[in-house]
Amino acid sequence: MSMDSIVAANVAEASVSQVTARERIQLVDARNRPCGSAWRAQMRRMSYWHRATYIVVRNSSGQLCAQRRTLQKEVFPGGIDLAAGGVVCAGEAVRHSAERELAEELGIRKVKLGKELAFVYRQDGHHIFGSVYGVIHDGPLELQEEEVAQAFWVEPDEAMALPEVTPDTLLAVRLLRERERW
Repeated sequence: MSMDSIVAANVAEASVSQVTARERIQLVDARNRPCGSAWRAQMRRMSYWHRATYIVVRNSSGQLCAQRRTLQKEVFPGGIDLAAGGVVCAGEAVRHSAERELAEELGIRKVKLGKELAFVYRQDGHHIFGSVYGVIHDGPLELQEEEVAQAFWVEPDEAMALPEVTPDTLLAVRLLRERERW
């Protein structure tokens, strides 16, 4: 890789990090009631309670869509997500956030999201009220290059056993799988 390519990659990574750090995030209290907003960077630094969406994508064969996170992701860089999704922006409805994230990350639009499943993830400074949705998708994927380095289809048991799986998406898949019995 040339020095120009390295500099360009570092500039692109820095600009993505700066943009996401400036997003306004919906804050909630310990009972999941809205209580204001904060910049993403502040929310992370202060470990504020917030909402996040998790959209578990399966194909008609039952395989799970797993995604390798890019190295510039602020949380779990390079890890494997078992769900698309992300934090809910200030003033944004949770279902709208799920639809937005699914379209942004994987290019999946105009699909019916399954029923919502709620859970709490509180670990390693993360304080999340998660909303999990399921969707069946057999069409092509359009990866968001800033966030998704790679996507691949894998059997659920195999996916859940991968060593680099992000713990919050693992919990989301476990809970959805238990509820839907697949």
